[in-house]
Amino acid sequence: MARPTYRIACLPGDGIGPEVTRGAVTVLEAAAAAYGFALEFSAHPVGGAAYDAAGTPFPDETREACDAADAILFGAVGGPQYDGLPWEHRPEAALLAIRKRYDLYANLRPILLYPPLRDASPLKNEIIGGGVDFIIVRELVGGIYFGEPRGITTLEDGTRRGVNTEVYTDAEIARIARMGFTIARGRRRKVTSVDKANVMEAGRLWRTVVDEVAREFPDVEVEHLLADNAAMQILRRPGDFDVMLASNLFGDFLSDEAAMLTGSIGLLPSASLGAAQNRLGLPKGFYEPIHGSAPDIAGRDLANPLAAILCGAMLLRHSLGQEEAALAVERAVARVLEEGFRTGDIKVPGTAVLGTAAMAAEVARRIG
Repeated sequence: MARPTYRIACLPGDGIGPEVTRGAVTVLEAAAAAYGFALEFSAHPVGGAAYDAAGTPFPDETREACDAADAILFGAVGGPQYDGLPWEHRPEAALLAIRKRYDLYANLRPILLYPPLRDASPLKNEIIGGGVDFIIVRELVGGIYFGEPRGITTLEDGTRRGVNTEVYTDAEIARIARMGFTIARGRRRKVTSVDKANVMEAGRLWRTVVDEVAREFPDVEVEHLLADNAAMQILRRPGDFDVMLASNLFGDFLSDEAAMLTGSIGLLPSASLGAAQNRLGLPKGFYEPIHGSAPDIAGRDLANPLAAILCGAMLLRHSLGQEEAALAVERAVARVLEEGFRTGDIKVPGTAVLGTAAMAAEVARRIG
């Protein structure tokens, strides 16, 4: 019987993106060999690298490869040399184009503190000692990043005015809320919804619709927090959260804050899922470490590849249906940390500090 073969479009991008993506591919290939399937990887330019080569951050070649793929593995985009470009040419424009093209409305960001990394977390042990294990479910294709009107205009008196608009429909809120409640049913059955209903009309609609959807899930507890309070409570009582549901803007901020609970932003993966399906009838997911391009350490074999590797685990689970292989990758990451291997961002005295490639190789050796 022939082994199933899956097509993965790799978009390494800029900065440390190519290095961490290579690490993820190393581990995914080990998982495929151990669990009896094959992966076909193809690499394509995106972001600043694509702009330099083709004059656009999301070239036709890359778009066509993503269309044909079962899943998309992404590195990072951006760099200071692109900051002066018009928005449509900036590296980040590729991200929004991909999200819109495949209607990737749900961004899943697990926040997990591995026990061996408690000393790397900036929080005191009495706050994190009970464990940190929650997931932020962020709406990804609506809100202030996409709302109209937007732009910078010059008024008659010469004053420049910048405008961005927070816009949500009830349907957009309801579908991300259902995703959050469904995920909560497979965890500890609690949803914390974040908004600014006290000062924003979009926030009031958000809270109203979340409560309406909650009635479809009577077995799941729901609480509401204002976004500024949520930012405080993440640091005060992180162990109390299970699923945190947030808009595009608030989910962006809160997930970066929550990442620091784990000791390093270099540990956090994300999966973006939506309406688009692959050949298997599963989500054509987009898998991206949340750490950014880190141009200051690019090309120096210093980046932490674990976020990208854990993106690979999410890819196996959500887009390929390879749950056992996904669990094997997650177990391998945990073992490497338990055995004292570290990259520079999470090192503590007495641990072995490895480069990007060597850390990925250690994870790959523990697949099985």
